Amino acid sequence: MGAESRLAQAGGSGALRFTGQQPDLGSVRGLIRRVRQAPDRRLLRIRRHRRSLPRQLAGPAVTLVGVPVAPRGHEVGIIGAGIHGASAAFHLAARWGIKAAIFEQFAAAGGPTGRSSAICRAYYTNRYLARIAHTSLDMFRAFGELTVGRDCGYRQTGIVYLHDGADAAALREAARYMNSIGTRIEVLGPEDIAGAFPLFAPEGIGVAGWEPDAGYADPVTTTAGLLARAGELGAEQRLYTRVTGLDERPGGGARLHLVGGETAECERLLIAAGPWTKALAAMLGADLPLTVERHYVATIRWSHAREMRYAHADIPGGYYCKPEGDDLYCLGPLTPEPEVDPDEPVRALDDEESHQLASLATTRIPRWKDAVSTGGWASLYDVSPDWMPVIGEIAPGVFVDAGTSGHGFKLAPALGAEVAALLIGDEVDAGIREFTPDRFGSGRQLAAGYGQAKILG
Repeated sequence: MGAESRLAQAGGSGALRFTGQQPDLGSVRGLIRRVRQAPDRRLLRIRRHRRSLPRQLAGPAVTLVGVPVAPRGHEVGIIGAGIHGASAAFHLAARWGIKAAIFEQFAAAGGPTGRSSAICRAYYTNRYLARIAHTSLDMFRAFGELTVGRDCGYRQTGIVYLHDGADAAALREAARYMNSIGTRIEVLGPEDIAGAFPLFAPEGIGVAGWEPDAGYADPVTTTAGLLARAGELGAEQRLYTRVTGLDERPGGGARLHLVGGETAECERLLIAAGPWTKALAAMLGADLPLTVERHYVATIRWSHAREMRYAHADIPGGYYCKPEGDDLYCLGPLTPEPEVDPDEPVRALDDEESHQLASLATTRIPRWKDAVSTGGWASLYDVSPDWMPVIGEIAPGVFVDAGTSGHGFKLAPALGAEVAALLIGDEVDAGIREFTPDRFGSGRQLAAGYGQAKILG
């Protein structure tokens, strides 16, 4: 039985469709229907759709017969139980009935995912990511239905993006596209900003974008919810199981060497291990140009916090801020930070960093001068040279989803469907091809964000 036949039985097409003017509700509602009647069966056949994949993403044709695999053998393996690995596992199970094995060296969301600010927005200059983020927002809102009653902690707050005047033309062009696909963005001039957001000092602000439907979620419960639903549909979680080696496997995929001496055969493999992806890919001879940066978040308490319940990104000021609960704010930098070793302990937030972020915020919001620091944390970003995701095949049957450069959480719910489809050779949105790992060697780096704030995508 081919992929189309299996998907027809499951109640719809394979990948989320992003080609229409309203790509969100139909896709998400269709997924909800499929989740409710998700098949509990083994993968019968994986085949390549060579017409739908570029040459660099297409491996050799592979057919898997529907018989039980050998002990410690898996049709699909995923390294990484952060939000990206969890989303891919969820979609494989819910859409295609494929029971992936997920290998994670820590707890679920135990790496950078669990320390994410978890801002949920669809404000992107890249059109493919704008479509993905738009659908992801719908999935955050429908999370309980998608995961059969689980909660991702999503709160809609809205986000205002403060720009200097030089960004006006690019912002208006991006806003036109985002509005055309259903993401509401209002472009505000200086007078509108002063009227709608009077707490902001106006220096350096020439234009702003307002995204009323944006917000934030809980990164741990989001990841746990996707993994739990995938587990109910047959996915296997191998937590606290570090992968110590990878070998290419005849016919595609890889043999995983696990801590303790065990091995596992995976006929298809996804590496979604964040800061550890580069080292894992190198075991198969792939040299990914990824670096790892330490980024930090400071939290503050302001006694009048309820007067400002929206998030904001101050691009001229170089920081972002989001509410957290009822009386806290989280502050973080929008700019690149020094490179670090992912295998070294992550240095905690220090007083100087906390003071620096507080100073940026109080310059923009003078009424926050009496804010009280309540601590914070630091974590890791896996960063690509252009601050855009790296997604594609690096060896026959082995794919990566990495280099999300600090803006990966918000993309993951919908991007996982595309990555899963790519992994098993089903149809994908053609826009994903520009994120191929080989783009750096051929001089095809992507534009991202605004100025130094490339994290905005």
